[in-house]
Formats: sequence, C-alpha cells, structure tokens
Amino acid sequence: MQDTQDAPPPSSKNLASGRKRPRPSLILSNEPTPGAPPGTLLVEDPNKPKIYLIDYCLEHIVEKWIDSVDEAVPYLTDDRPSVTWIDVQGIGHKPTFERLGEIFGIHPLALEDVVNVPQRPKSDVYPEQQVIICRMAQSDVKGALVTEQIAIVFGKGFVLTVQEEPSADVLEPVRERIRKGRQLMRTGGADYLAYALFDAIIDGFYPVLEKLSDRLDEIELDALRGKDGTAHLIHDVKRDLLALRRTIWPQREVANSLLRDGSPHIQEHTRIYLRDTYDHAVQVMDMVETYREIASGLMDLHLSGVSNRMNEIMKVLTIISTIFLPLTFIAGVYGMNFDTKVSPYNMPELEWRFGYPASIGLMLLSVAGLFVFYWRKGWIGNRRRDP
Repeated sequence: MQDTQDAPPPSSKNLASGRKRPRPSLILSNEPTPGAPPGTLLVEDPNKPKIYLIDYCLEHIVEKWIDSVDEAVPYLTDDRPSVTWIDVQGIGHKPTFERLGEIFGIHPLALEDVVNVPQRPKSDVYPEQQVIICRMAQSDVKGALVTEQIAIVFGKGFVLTVQEEPSADVLEPVRERIRKGRQLMRTGGADYLAYALFDAIIDGFYPVLEKLSDRLDEIELDALRGKDGTAHLIHDVKRDLLALRRTIWPQREVANSLLRDGSPHIQEHTRIYLRDTYDHAVQVMDMVETYREIASGLMDLHLSGVSNRMNEIMKVLTIISTIFLPLTFIAGVYGMNFDTKVSPYNMPELEWRFGYPASIGLMLLSVAGLFVFYWRKGWIGNRRRDP
C-alpha cells in the first residue's frame, strides 16, 4: 500500500519560490543565556512545524503529512519490521519538540542541540539513539548561498530529522530512492537511512560549488576588463566560501568519526558506505580551498588591473602635459614684450613680418616632433617598442 500526499516535501529545486531567507552569517547567534540549565530549549514560535512521515519496509510504504507527532506513534509501535522517518520542517514550537523528546526518549542535551541553532556539526551517541548535527548548503535563484541546520536522530526502527527552515532541502533523492523500492534502501535499517540522509547533505554541496565556479569564471572576465564593482563581487564569493569552509570542515570530522569510532546504533555493513561519504566530504573541502585560492588570485588580478588602468591614465595625462610644455614655453617667451627700440637684441621677431606665423609654426613643429618621438618609443599608438 502507498499513501502519498499531492504536495511532497519541498526540495532544493523550489528554493527560490519559498520565503526570502537571509544570507549566511559568520557570527553565531541565539546562544543560550550564560548559566542556563542543561537542556534548555530556546524556541518561542507559536506556529507548529510541518511534519512529513514515511514508514517503509520491503513490502510497503506509507507517506503522508501529519498534523502532530502523536499520529506517528502507531507506526513506531506496530509489529512490522519497518523504518519510520519523521521529517520535522521548522524549529520554534516548544510543545512539539517536548513531545518528540517524550515519544523517542531523546536525551535533554540531545534535544537542546537539535532545537537551539546554530550548532557546530557533530555526532553524539546516547544509549537509545545517536544524534548527528550538520548543515545543508543550497543556492537560491540568484546564486546566493543559503545554509541551514539539520539534525538527524536515529535509533532502533526510526529516524527523526529536524530542519531549521521548511522551505527547501536536499533530501528529495533519498525520498525518491525509498519510493522506487530500492532493496538496499528498503532493507538497510534506520542506520542506513541516516547514512543516506547524511550523504545527501554532503552531496548537496556540489551544486553550490558548481554555481560558485560559474560565478568565479564571470568575475574573472570582469576583472580582466577592469569592470567597476568587481571587488564587491569577489568579496561576496570569498564570504560564501568562508561560510562553506566553516560548514564542511566539521562535517568532514563528523564523517570521519562515524567511520572510525564504534557505535551501537550503526551496523558494520552501513559503516562501509560511510567511506564514500567521507571521501565526498574531503573532496568538497578541497574544492572549497581551491576556490578560495582562485578568489584571492582574482582579487590580486583586479587590483593589478585597476593599477594598470591608473597607470594608463597617468601616462595619457603626462603625454598631454609634455606636449603642451614647449607650447607654454614659446608663448611665455614671446609674451614678455621687450621694447625693441631700446636694444636690437630685445626680441627683434616682434617687428618681423612673419613673426606670428613663425611662432605658430614652431609650436606645431614641436608638437609633431614630440608625437614622433613618443611613437618611436612605443609610448603612444600600437607600435611595439624594440627591446
């Protein structure tokens, strides 16, 4: 049997249609009050989160929206050897999360990490469940980076995911694998589903990095042309890359800990697949570092282009000044108005019939001479200067 609603959970494809989301901040906020008791939930939104339930095994799948977490209890307590995935989309309704803690027996410290954002990506093992805190990275329609926290809580027969924002996620490939009835997906257990979700989150960085790569290519052309505003674009890309680095670096450590450290909630056959997730995290980290170096190089290229443009401007102004320098000298000499009646050496050209045409011709000759000199030196025109 299959019970699927008409409106599936939002994916990263319709991120642009959701509500406007802020750019990632590099400053942590919403920290617990100093001295607050452990397990304090900092949520005050009266609106209930969206909850999507998928209960599946090899023979059946049930997929639907539910109004409250209590509707998931029958699927958690039935006799079927199924895996129940409850996806809570949105953080803020305190009664809902308190009830989740009661139903799943979530440790208060784990529930605090799930609800209070932002948290540094990590993995904690508790007697009845394991909690993985990580961050998803997506790009909106304008290519701006959007990150949000997601928590994966899994234990025997269940997986609970809590997303910071309900507008979009990168988990749709996992839902499709469940719907298509892939045998490994349907029979792998809750730990395999948790691995698949974590792997999808890591793989979600690749489209973001691809868009950043396209932005860097465009910025490189702008930097070569010396386009105005290029420095601001480079700064935005470097900021996004820094946010990605702060996101993927600890998640690489999480993947390594899941692979290397023993856990009673992860089976050995699932641990093998975590190697691929760790490799992807390392590859993403390398790409981020490479793009950061490219962005820094583009900034140097842009500053060099700006400096070259300034040098060209100064060169033109200098040439114009040097061309007018002899003209000013000639005009200044013949503007002294010495009296030729006092002495025959006091500018006899003033009484010469061709004195004015001669002075103009001297000026034109000096200008032409300077142009020829600058051209032969390769300072003006396209003529290359000989080494």
